[in-house]
Amino acid sequence: MNEKNIVLNNVEAAKEFVKAASECDFDIDVYFNRIALDAKSLLGILSLDLRSKLRVCYSGENAGFNTVLAKYAA
Repeated sequence: MNEKNIVLNNVEAAKEFVKAASECDFDIDVYFNRIALDAKSLLGILSLDLRSKLRVCYSGENAGFNTVLAKYAA
């Protein structure tokens, strides 16, 4: 299981993150405090405080997704 911390500063960043996550064939979870969400759910991600640090846990590898994670690394 891989784990990264990210910050999505705005709606466009959230859209880019969800799009990259949706292209992956493995599960990706986003954790904020006690909330756990599917990273492929735009409404779920937008319901979070986007200025806060989010923990992303995933079990596969995808070059495009890794690029987006690096772009928004906290």
